[in-house]
Amino acid sequence: MKTLSQPTLILSLLSLLLLLFLLAQFPPPAQAKFSRLGVHRPRSPTQARRQPDDDDVESDFVTFYYNQTLDHFNYRPESYTTFRQRYIVNVKHWGGGGATTNAPILVYFGLEGRIEHALENIGFLTENAPHFKALLLYIEHRYYGESVPFGSWEKAGYLTSAQAMADYAAVILHVKRTHSAGNSPVIVVGGSYGGMLASWFRLKYPHIALGALASSAPILYFDGVKPGGGYYSIVSKDFKEASESCYKTIRKSWVEIERVASKRNGLSILSKKFKTCSRLRRTFDLKDYLDSLYSEAAQYDEPPDYPVGIVCSAIDGAPNDDVLGQIFAGVVAYMGDSSCYDVASDSAPPAPSASAWSWQMCSELVFPIGHDGGDDTMFPPAPFDLKSFTKICRSRFGIVPQPHWVTTFYGGHDLKLALHRFASNIIFSNGLRDPYSSGGVLENISDSIIAVSTINGSHSLDILTSMPSDPDWLINQRKTELEIIGRWLSKYYIDLVQFKLLPSS
Repeated sequence: MKTLSQPTLILSLLSLLLLLFLLAQFPPPAQAKFSRLGVHRPRSPTQARRQPDDDDVESDFVTFYYNQTLDHFNYRPESYTTFRQRYIVNVKHWGGGGATTNAPILVYFGLEGRIEHALENIGFLTENAPHFKALLLYIEHRYYGESVPFGSWEKAGYLTSAQAMADYAAVILHVKRTHSAGNSPVIVVGGSYGGMLASWFRLKYPHIALGALASSAPILYFDGVKPGGGYYSIVSKDFKEASESCYKTIRKSWVEIERVASKRNGLSILSKKFKTCSRLRRTFDLKDYLDSLYSEAAQYDEPPDYPVGIVCSAIDGAPNDDVLGQIFAGVVAYMGDSSCYDVASDSAPPAPSASAWSWQMCSELVFPIGHDGGDDTMFPPAPFDLKSFTKICRSRFGIVPQPHWVTTFYGGHDLKLALHRFASNIIFSNGLRDPYSSGGVLENISDSIIAVSTINGSHSLDILTSMPSDPDWLINQRKTELEIIGRWLSKYYIDLVQFKLLPSS
């Protein structure tokens, strides 16, 4: 049986939406699940999508630090405090700026993790830099990696998406000045949360970014624009398509877990059955662990491994007279054979980046994701509960979530009309096996706001480093995106000549 070894957090826990230990401390009556973001989480270190000739590639990147303004939107003395924001530049293939060349700049927007991991996994920029003769710029998000004001996320009052985008604008303009690239067009690229930032940046800063590639950006998953159960409906669909018997086994397992737990020493029995590293204190921890495993497998169900198929093959291959034995076989297949499995959600202190991301979830980025229940899901009902969520956020950070702010500031309701009338040059790319595609833009809005989706694609797969095993549909998706960006650039250079900013050839 093909197995996957235990996952390594390649992007420094950037997929966490809310600290699991918070849920352990304050489980809501209907224990809603807060699902994950993040660009890429390989199953093992050997599966990281590294560039060829890694040592040579890494020498092409130069790290800089920009003295970034703490608060771009206030004018009190403390607002002008600065912090060191990290950015990385690669000019190996750049055609140059100046009065005649104006080669483009491809900018990768950092998300909830360390920026250097993008160099290892985000191949869209490095692979296409020669084609566009582009300068590459990677900007780390404030409060992550080395770009942390005050040295700690705990003073996170200045951690907002709007502040982060203002940071990006400042760094982009700084790099254009230092490289004499005033008329060089900028294409911003991001995946997941970074994809949301890329699309929003094009809306808020059209004078800086010519266009945006927003990969797996669930910008419609706020404030009731799309149903909160959409995420788990796709997880269920992915498993059902892989194996209906696997789907049914998982669906039955939740009741079986509770049945075994109700026995004398039931939690000890479950602990032994699932080889947990510490004794289970409640069934929620085990169910939450399994929920996360299935969700991650679906979200990152990418070739050539296709984790959902690996989990289901193991579940279907185990003796069918032991439901929990079948479920555990799926755990081993996905996580790899281990002496024990760290099931308890609060067994370890959170990393600083996880805490910063939790702040964002508890403040403005309120994803109302939950289990709606019904016949089309393999999960028990547990809808999102804003009151319980607010209680968690109050306890952890002393703040009240603002679930309406994203749609107020960026739009969401009637977004198609707004984008059609006021926006241009955005690619919304999605893989329809990605649960977050349920909150993505899946239809063309205009001639230049284009949805590029693939039936078998997973989360942000299109911007990851290409591999020899990539199927034709993925290769064609990337080709389509390049053609669209090429049209944007061609029109831009025509405009430069028309407005006498570039000599005619």
